[in-house]
Amino acid sequence: MKAFACLVVTLLLISACRPAEEADVSGTVMRTSAAQAPGVFPARGPAVPDSVFGKYWYRGQAELTSYTLEQARYGEMRRGRAVLIYVTEDLSKAKQVKLDDPQRPGADPVKVLKLNFTKKFTTGIYPYSMMSSIFTPVYGGADPYTLKVSTSSQEWCGHTYLQLNLRGDAYRMEQHSYFEGEGDRTMDLDRVLLEDEVWNRIRLDPGSLPTGEVRIIPGTLYQRFAHRPLQVEAARARFDAAGDGERAYTLYYPGLDRTLTIRFKATFPFEILGWEETARSGFGDRARRLTTRATRDRSLMLDYWNHNHNADAAFRAELNLE
Repeated sequence: MKAFACLVVTLLLISACRPAEEADVSGTVMRTSAAQAPGVFPARGPAVPDSVFGKYWYRGQAELTSYTLEQARYGEMRRGRAVLIYVTEDLSKAKQVKLDDPQRPGADPVKVLKLNFTKKFTTGIYPYSMMSSIFTPVYGGADPYTLKVSTSSQEWCGHTYLQLNLRGDAYRMEQHSYFEGEGDRTMDLDRVLLEDEVWNRIRLDPGSLPTGEVRIIPGTLYQRFAHRPLQVEAARARFDAAGDGERAYTLYYPGLDRTLTIRFKATFPFEILGWEETARSGFGDRARRLTTRATRDRSLMLDYWNHNHNADAAFRAELNLE
């Protein structure tokens, strides 16, 4: 009897440590219980000691990196530029906006790694300007989930805006679009891994990313291109060696027939070297599967917010943005 009781306790412990799984991977929006959430990715901080992390990220500068972009749009390839702007800052946990004074009484600061991800390219006569902002807590032990994502797109037809805010065990989505079929929309999505936060997780600790079958919310920039409803999808995730001192993280979405691979340096600070995204592009008889590619061009550390004079345009040339 005593042996049986020990066996039951052991099985319970094993079950408690096993990541939660969902049987439904069809993409249907389902609520995720709090008990499932820790299985999405480990709740931990940076992969290196704080002294090493802080020496790179807490020096009052942002990391600016430009990329040569080959962007698929409307069934054709377009040339453009992408820029990843990484910086740490204090975000209000409740309001999910940057705090003006994190030290004031009542402030609720959360140290986040913020990524501003921009793309600019032209389709025929008219240009696209797109940007996503992703706010991921640095110290995942206390705050394991990305708090906020916002994405906007501007082109001559009009502009759209989408925002995800962490609210308890769900992400509250608010979407505003000039398209009738999208319009103004608010809904809750499961608190699962966000494709948008993968870019930040790589920089903090690539080992915190899941592999195998995952439930994930696709990237908001992809959603803008595809004009698909944003919802939880099934994907398969894996790591690969991508070259000398490089690694790659790949997400494959069977239901979307889409693959995203992000290449990065295998050692801290895990700089993003480039990415490839293969998916259906275009509509009607112009639709075809194409591969978007971005290749790292130049990078610098700079407190760019203090460089807004005409003479500071020299930094744009340094990033090869002119």
